[in-house]
Amino acid sequence: MAARTKARKRALDLLFASELRGESAVEALDRAVAEGEAPTNPYTGVLVRGVVEHAEEIDAMISAHSTGWTLSRMPAVDRNVLRVAVFEILHADDVPAAVAISEAVTLVRDLSTDESPQFVNGLLGAVQRATADA
Repeated sequence: MAARTKARKRALDLLFASELRGESAVEALDRAVAEGEAPTNPYTGVLVRGVVEHAEEIDAMISAHSTGWTLSRMPAVDRNVLRVAVFEILHADDVPAAVAISEAVTLVRDLSTDESPQFVNGLLGAVQRATADA
């Protein structure tokens, strides 16, 4: 498994767990670092901090392109995978949008519902088109 793929999975783990606990993902990341359980790839921190820093913009983008699904209705895994991918599409200049989308689809294929890959792919494709037009 590639280093950035592992970093995305670890970022997803932190975002998902912190959401379930009702805590900040940055606080969860900082706690992991303090307890000597820091992610081995610094990109994990980039993703977690980026998603938290741009949460309002990211969630607005997801909501704008989600047909028939509110953020709160989405499975938590899908919601957090989408957040990571939208952050990468909008703010990670060194990650092509196609790579962010492919990685997100792979994550939900492995971790979520049977319908999730198609839903995530379609939503992220809409985000990619919207940002390319902007």
